Amino acid sequence: MTPSESKPADLRRVIVASFIGTTIEWYDFFLYGTAAALVFNRLFFPTLNPLAGTLSAYGTFAVGFVARPLGGAVFGHYGDRLGRKKMLVWSLLIMGVATALIGLTPTYDQIGIWAPILLVVLRFVQGFGVGGEWGGAVLLAVEHSGGTRRGFHGSWPQMGVPGGLLLSTGVFAALSSWLPEPAFLAWGWRVPFLVSVVLVGVGLFIRLRVLESPSFEKLKDAQLESRAPLLDVFRHHRREVLIGMGMRFAQNVIFYIYTVFVLSYGEKTLGYPRAVMLGGVMLASFIGLFAIPFWSHLSDRIGRRPIYLTGALFSLFMVFPFFWMIERGPAFVAIAMVLVMNIGHDMMYGPMAATLSELFGTHVRYSGASLVYQLTSALSGGVAPFIATVLVARSGSHAVAAYVVACCAVTVVATWFLPETNRIQLDAAASSRAA
Repeated sequence: MTPSESKPADLRRVIVASFIGTTIEWYDFFLYGTAAALVFNRLFFPTLNPLAGTLSAYGTFAVGFVARPLGGAVFGHYGDRLGRKKMLVWSLLIMGVATALIGLTPTYDQIGIWAPILLVVLRFVQGFGVGGEWGGAVLLAVEHSGGTRRGFHGSWPQMGVPGGLLLSTGVFAALSSWLPEPAFLAWGWRVPFLVSVVLVGVGLFIRLRVLESPSFEKLKDAQLESRAPLLDVFRHHRREVLIGMGMRFAQNVIFYIYTVFVLSYGEKTLGYPRAVMLGGVMLASFIGLFAIPFWSHLSDRIGRRPIYLTGALFSLFMVFPFFWMIERGPAFVAIAMVLVMNIGHDMMYGPMAATLSELFGTHVRYSGASLVYQLTSALSGGVAPFIATVLVARSGSHAVAAYVVACCAVTVVATWFLPETNRIQLDAAASSRAA
């Protein structure tokens, strides 16, 4: 065991806490995406035509992504100054309160224009909270691991994404199938948001029991904390930021195209039952719980770069076949979703936690990794459903596919320039503030 590794019992507690905590956070965040695709256009923008209502709902969805870089900057600063654990507790609280309040928000018919305004404000708060979540959860897992299994251990908070998506989509699917449509629109859609209160209580109980990162404790003992970590990132890690953002670009776009836009496209354009589209997302989410740690483990053995690059290339070549498959009929939806998500997407998303952590020194790691992850989210995935909706309305699904292919090409080029990081020492940069 290296000096930066934790005891096995402490490491197990951290990775389980990271998985459960991030599952709850992403459950909260993804609930909004599912609701935006299926119900918010009718409840909060009823005076608009269906296309304009959907675009408006996706616009409020994108607001959460605008807030994420701000949350990443604030939580990253204090995470590099005060520690990872403290920030994770606050991010969970902020996200949970905002999600519960969305479940209590009156609709347009009840309070008029104030309904979408409140929705935008609460979505912004959600985005701020999740902006600080990812960096802290990933760094706790990766820094407690320390050694040659960082990819696998760092994948546990990554598994919170399919976990949260499976949970949120499953709750929505169950309620929409059990309840008549009028009851679901009247009150049923609120239940998943209000359940967040209970989940957040569970998450807080678990997170308060984990130990601080040994890498940060070592940095703190040596009094090498950065006074302005985000500024140091821009001064000394510009190349790493550009490579990381390029790598993140396609992964984030395809995730929100296949799990948010396609829900609306399948139901409203192709005329498929809602359960078919939700079922495809749920199946891919379930398999993702196993695919993400598998690809991450493989990146520990043969390297981050070859796994990530393969995932990016596979994603690029599968875009047109994906749309061809789902347009052939409902029976093809599930297999198409599994191919693009559990091979292409998960090959990139699994090793991403360790890769972005390894690009930055301990003194700026929270700020650097959060900046790359959250800023790219605002520029890519946050606007992807909106862009895709405009493209499909004007030019059809081929235009959407071409847009996704272009995004994948960006990631292929960026990953080509990625240095291999799976064998570096995480604490190597801790002794040099200007690393």
